[in-house]
Amino acid sequence: MAKREISSADGSAALVAVQGGNATRLQTATAVRFTLQVLANTAPGNTVEVRVPPFGAVQCVEGPRHTRGTPPNVVEMDAPTWLALWAGELDWVDAVADARVHASGLRADLSDYLPGVLPA
Repeated sequence: MAKREISSADGSAALVAVQGGNATRLQTATAVRFTLQVLANTAPGNTVEVRVPPFGAVQCVEGPRHTRGTPPNVVEMDAPTWLALWAGELDWVDAVADARVHASGLRADLSDYLPGVLPA
């Protein structure tokens, strides 16, 4: 069964709520899942796994495909960090240096894709 995609309208509304500082847990989850969905569509592939627990994870970025066990390129962070990176409120290098982002592997650098850009 294919995953249900979050519509641009629903995703954008959730992002507005998050940026307004009064998002519910459901709106935060929707914003995270929507932005991960956009990332996966912008950078298709299976080389890097981006995890934002407990809300979602995607595989993205072209390159060697991972098939078993823990992927060699993993990026993990909490929802506020991911959404701040997406919005351009936090710089990738600073987030990694401050240990707000845990990135392992040679390809685990998302700076080329952040801040995120919503589809037109």
